[in-house]
Amino acid sequence: MSQTTSPSLPFVQSEMHPSRWGDPALAGPLPDSARGLVELAFGLEDTPGLAEPAVPESGLSDDLLAALRGAVGDGYVLTDDETRRLRTRGKSTPDLLRMRAGDLSDAPDAVVRPAGHDEIAAVLAAAVEHRIAVVPFGGGTAVTGGLAARREGYAGLVSLDLVRMKGLLAVDEVSMTAILEPGLRGPEAEALLAERGLTLGHYPQSFEYATIGGFAATRSSGQSSAGYGRFDALVVGLRVATPRGELRLGSAPATAAGPDLRQLILGSEGAFGVITAVTVRVRRMPAAKVYEGWRWPSFAAGADAMRTLAQAGLLPTVIRLSDENETAINLARPDDIGDEDAAAGCLMITGYEGEPGAVAAKKDAVTAVLEGLGGTPLGSEAGEAWAHGRFGAPYLRDAMLDVGVLVETMETATFWSNREALYTGVKDALTAELGDGAIVLCHISHVYETGCSLYFTVAAKGADNPLAQWLRAKAAASDAMMAAGATITHHHAVGTDHRPWLTQEIGELGASVLRAVKADLDPTGILNPGVLIPDAPQLASSRPDSSRPDSTRPDVADV
Repeated sequence: MSQTTSPSLPFVQSEMHPSRWGDPALAGPLPDSARGLVELAFGLEDTPGLAEPAVPESGLSDDLLAALRGAVGDGYVLTDDETRRLRTRGKSTPDLLRMRAGDLSDAPDAVVRPAGHDEIAAVLAAAVEHRIAVVPFGGGTAVTGGLAARREGYAGLVSLDLVRMKGLLAVDEVSMTAILEPGLRGPEAEALLAERGLTLGHYPQSFEYATIGGFAATRSSGQSSAGYGRFDALVVGLRVATPRGELRLGSAPATAAGPDLRQLILGSEGAFGVITAVTVRVRRMPAAKVYEGWRWPSFAAGADAMRTLAQAGLLPTVIRLSDENETAINLARPDDIGDEDAAAGCLMITGYEGEPGAVAAKKDAVTAVLEGLGGTPLGSEAGEAWAHGRFGAPYLRDAMLDVGVLVETMETATFWSNREALYTGVKDALTAELGDGAIVLCHISHVYETGCSLYFTVAAKGADNPLAQWLRAKAAASDAMMAAGATITHHHAVGTDHRPWLTQEIGELGASVLRAVKADLDPTGILNPGVLIPDAPQLASSRPDSSRPDSTRPDVADV
């Protein structure tokens, strides 16, 4: 195993826009290809946000700031407005709507930037001593409120920014594993691995800004999940700093030594501890990549084809199916919006990566199955267009918000036999809440032998209070997911947005187990308070809206 004792990348701060997604240089107006369609469906209304909303004054005393500086050094505790603004919330539509309205009430009192595990442990010790809430921050791409912790009852709230932890710490090319620090963004991790001819192969839509630590803490699933697996399936080891000490998990490729404690940390969203190193399974960089398109007469026919491939063990590296509505406006290929020639039926994208011979063999086998099931091959153009534009949808979302159109996404998963009921239930709930003018799109991009995910995109004319408008629609759709027996989230995580429905999914005993783990690892409750962990029933019942199934559900009347 080769070792690297210091970060392999320089500490370079490259920031997203505070009230938009991604690289500010790539932000722009609604493309001409989409403008006519949007104007016809919703009209256009200029709704600019505040350029630089005011940041509340930091509430940390000099003594508390000194304690934090003692942990990481004087230069790495920042309280300036710009840095704190950039570490406020994530990038969901509600996050951006609040920011655009000038609401920075969730801004941290300070941004603390540790350089490694020991400094994180020192920050947590100081936070316990002084009762400071700590919110781990990776790439800031959260879309379910996971960066908006409770601050009531704490002396202050700090963003634990992992931007200095960007090292490739070790590579084992015999076992094909690598140890990565949590602050590495997706492209940075891939670049470091590529120097050795390796790849992780994890490409969620947030890939350009999301981090290794965030992938693990939220159970991320990438667009190549059919071939490479979900991120949690790639993790073989973790190092974690908790308020009670260090966890080192993962000493073998498989074990029967009791329950797998890695699973307590994967998906824990910083509520149990701070991930300081992730050991992942890696693969050789593929020598060949081929993407192509298929046409299906209906969403159901395409979904059945996906199921057939999954259950036959013939999944390509990438497989994605858009329903009729998503295909009609070509959201799967943002550069082609408005292209009527590509808008009939349902579009499927398949992709193959690996050695040329293996790619050709898999492609031939999949093609035979899909043609036999009634699919129409479209060739490589559709697939390559998708691959070229697959990270562009969030920029389109922002451009639509600029002209008064509410756009947001949500996702879930279920078993194959329940797919149609879930699909119909969620679509009906969103349409009923947002009105007949709303457009509800869906695609499947993560499949298993037993089931699949459903990823919904919603567009509607923005109301006078678009935040309240969306929270009502989100609640209705989430209730529909629970009524259908599906999960509240397949890969977006729980955060604060999905927390009101978690107990309904896992049961009160399951919620009690999570609270017990939280109490053991974080007895003073400093780590991301209010995120993920459901309140105990007696606490929930004391809230004003306790007549609801879970009284922590967002109260839109107070928005």
